[in-house]
Amino acid sequence: MVEELVGVVAAVGAGALVYVAAAARVVKQYERGVVFRLGRLHGDVRRPGFNLVVPAVDRMRKVNLQIVTMPIPAQEGITRDNVTVRVDAVVYFKVVDPAAAIVNVEDYRFAVSQMAQTSLRSIIGKSELDDLLSNREKLNQGLELMIDSPAVEWGVTIDRVEIKDVSLPDTMKRSMARQAEADRERRARLINADAEYQASKKLAQAAHQMADTPSALQLRLLQTVMAVAAEKNSTLVLPIPVELLRFLERGQQPPAQTAGHAEAAEQAEIAEGAVDRTEQAEDAMEQLRRAVEQ
Repeated sequence: MVEELVGVVAAVGAGALVYVAAAARVVKQYERGVVFRLGRLHGDVRRPGFNLVVPAVDRMRKVNLQIVTMPIPAQEGITRDNVTVRVDAVVYFKVVDPAAAIVNVEDYRFAVSQMAQTSLRSIIGKSELDDLLSNREKLNQGLELMIDSPAVEWGVTIDRVEIKDVSLPDTMKRSMARQAEADRERRARLINADAEYQASKKLAQAAHQMADTPSALQLRLLQTVMAVAAEKNSTLVLPIPVELLRFLERGQQPPAQTAGHAEAAEQAEIAEGAVDRTEQAEDAMEQLRRAVEQ
C-alpha cells in the first residue's frame, strides 16, 4: 500500500514537473509577453520574469521593447528645383504597445521600413536642393512626423529620423564647384576694389595737405631720396618741377606780336615761380649732398 502511494506521488510529481516545464515561460527585462488563448488575446501583457501559461492552449509571443535602428535604403527622386538626388537615412523607433504591435500589424518592422521609404521619397519631392544640403534638421522633423502618424496605430513610436547622405550627380557637383569659385573671385575683387578706394581717399587727403604746406612736399622728397640712397643704388632719380620745363619751353618760342601786357605779366609770374622752385630744388640737392657725405 505504501509502495503504491509512493508510486502515485512520484507519478504526480513527475507530471507536475512536466507540466511546469511545458508551461514555464521566462520574459527578459527588455521584453514583454503577449498571450493568446485559443487564438484570442488573453489577459494583460506579461511582465519580465517567470510566467506560466496553459500548455497546448496558450501561446505566448515576446515583443522586444528596445530601440531599433533601421537604415532606410537610398531613395532616388527629383527635388522641387528639378535636381535628381539619392538620399538615404536611418530611423530609430521602439514598441510602446506590445499587444497592438502584434495584433494590428502583421510585421511592424517591415511596415515601418516601407513607410520610411515612401515618406523619404515624399520629402525629396517637396524640398529644394539647398534644404537637403543645409537645412536637414527641419527635414528630419518633417520626416519623423510623416512616419510617426501611422505608426501610432501599430503600437510603435518613432524616436528620431536622421538623413545620412545626399548624393548628387557629377554635373551638379561641377556646377556647384564653379559657382563657389566664382563667388570667391567676386569677393576677392570687391575686397581689392575697396582697398583701392580707401587708398585713393588717403592719397587725396595727403595731396590736399601737401598743397596747403609746400614744405611738406620737399620733406617727403628728401625722405624718398634718402630711402633710395640707402639701398646703395647706382641710379638716383631727382624730380624736376614742371613749371621750370614749361618756362624753358616758352622761352624758346618767339614772342607773339599780339601779346598784351597781361600775358607778359603772367609769363613773368610763372618765371618767378619757376625760379623759386629751382632754388628750392637746389637747396634740396645741397641738403642731399651733405647727407650723403655724412
